[in-house]
Amino acid sequence: MNEEVAEAKYLVPVKQVEKSIKLTDESKNELKTIGMMDEKGKLKLKGVSPRMLRRMKLEAVDCPVLHSEVGFIQCYVCKNFHSRITGQVYCKGEPL
Repeated sequence: MNEEVAEAKYLVPVKQVEKSIKLTDESKNELKTIGMMDEKGKLKLKGVSPRMLRRMKLEAVDCPVLHSEVGFIQCYVCKNFHSRITGQVYCKGEPL
């Protein structure tokens, strides 16, 4: 069995949305703390091109930990995010 699948508790499909889902103030503060967002609120994800970032803003997942729909960027920077392969997110599922 693949190690990634063994470590991940949930396999969550990524879906396209019409309008980007806003980041919560809590997640914005977290992004600023770890240096992935500047003071003006512009995202600076290391290793992610501006074009890919634009696509990521129009994607969402039904988070099994928060029990709500969240934007993919919020999922991407979550400590439970393990990897994303072929439109599915491997989530560790640990409480936040």
